[in-house]
Amino acid sequence: MENTKLARINELAHIAKERELTAEEIAERDVLRKEYIAEWRQSAISVLENTYVVTPDGKKRKLKHK
Repeated sequence: MENTKLARINELAHIAKERELTAEEIAERDVLRKEYIAEWRQSAISVLENTYVVTPDGKKRKLKHK
């Protein structure tokens, strides 16, 4: 995610602490949050797909997707 989008998410969070967000700001925040979560989820899946468990006898096995 671009740094400008992350900065905007943080800016909206600070504004929400000071005052109530407008309907447009809430919609923008929701879109940005969904995009951030989707990218985070894809990154986590990528890491887990490349993770191996080493058993005590030295064998490697991939994690299974549940």
